[in-house]
This record gives sequence, structure tokens and C-alpha cells, in this order.
Amino acid sequence: MTCPQCHSNHVTKNGFNRLKKQLYKCQDCGRQFVIHPAKGQVSQETRELIDRLLLEKISLAGIARAVKVSEAWLQNYVNEKYKKVPRQVALKKNTTSYGVILECDELWSFVGKRLNKQWIWLAMDRLPRRIVGVHVGDRTERSAQALWDSIPAQYQTSAPVYTDFWSAYARIIPAHRHYPSAKSQGETNHIERFNGTLRQRISRLVRKSLAFSKNQENHLGALWNFIHHYNAKMCV
Repeated sequence: MTCPQCHSNHVTKNGFNRLKKQLYKCQDCGRQFVIHPAKGQVSQETRELIDRLLLEKISLAGIARAVKVSEAWLQNYVNEKYKKVPRQVALKKNTTSYGVILECDELWSFVGKRLNKQWIWLAMDRLPRRIVGVHVGDRTERSAQALWDSIPAQYQTSAPVYTDFWSAYARIIPAHRHYPSAKSQGETNHIERFNGTLRQRISRLVRKSLAFSKNQENHLGALWNFIHHYNAKMCV
């Protein structure tokens, strides 16, 4: 007997499911399974539909009901998918062939409980409206530095940067290219609009939501998954 996920033969019995079928557990990858499942494998078409639904404001429980898969299977699928999502922005070589302007802003979310706030720091190239820098952390100067470090060098060396008046920005961004602006001036409208898009499209970022993240890695995976989708759409 081998594990259907990692094909290891280090498998042990692990009780019974609600249909009284023997459960087995892989000691290498942790996958739990039965030998002859009542449901067949999830088709590629269904997986592609799930991938699209993960980009909308729908909870995992809602997706499981809509596509008729088990919540346990869906959670495992999402875990594996988010592990593979790159955690850095991929840009084309000719991205900065025009004069660039950066807009930076941050929004809060939380993982597990409201006391565990996670601030999402973002930098956007204004003209193509493409995200070029991301960091998730606290709201200190250290996180502002991490955001700046995530921005490609071609932006760091020449682009003017518009932000709000949060003091951490002023200590990190070169003064001769840093332009703190009030919201009424409209210089950070694009990045603030993107923040609204994130809250509209990622259920775990919605305020007063029951779909908040319980796992830090999946929180990051969901964010990066959407950012890559958004940037790809902006390239069209």
C-alpha cells in the first residue's frame, strides 16, 4: 500500500471514517486516505474552477459547497497551492522604459485573532498600476525597510515615491525623492484603490469577517496569489 500523495509505503491504520471505512495515514506527508474512496478524483476542470474561485470573495466552505468537494480535500488542495506561490514580484526587463512614479501604502489584517495584526505594505508603479513591492509584518520602520528592499533596484534608484505621512517612510525613502501627501491631493489614489480591491476580492481581508486567516502561510499565499493574478491582468 502506498500513499496517493507522496507514494510512500510508510502507511499505518488510523481509525475509521463516518462511513465505517478503514482510514490510513501516511507517516511521511501526513495524508489520510481510504483505499477505495466513495468519490473519485477531482477533475482538472474542477481544479481550474477552484483556482478562479479562490480569486473571489468566497470562503473555502462556500467553494466546497459550490463545486461539491469535501472541505478537507479543498483545504489540503489550497495548502499545497499556496505553498507553491512565489513570494516575490516578477517584472519584465522593459518594465521601467518610461518615467515611473511609485505609490506606497499599507493596510491591516490579522491572523488567528485581532490582536495578531498583520500589516500589508505595498508599492505600486502608477502608470501600469502594477504592484512592484510587498511586505507583510508590523507597522514599524523595520517593515518599511523590508518593503523598500522588496522593490526592484531600477525603481529604488530613480523613481519619485508618494506616500501618506506615516513617519516610517521618511526614515527609509531618500528624502530628495520622497513626497508625503494627504489623501485629498490624490497622489496615492491608485494604491488606495488597490487596497479596496484587496478587501473586495480576498475574503480573509474583509473587516468584520468570519473568513479571516487562521494560518500565516495561507494568509501570505492568498495575498500573493491575488497579486500575481492582478499583475498578469495589468500586463494584458
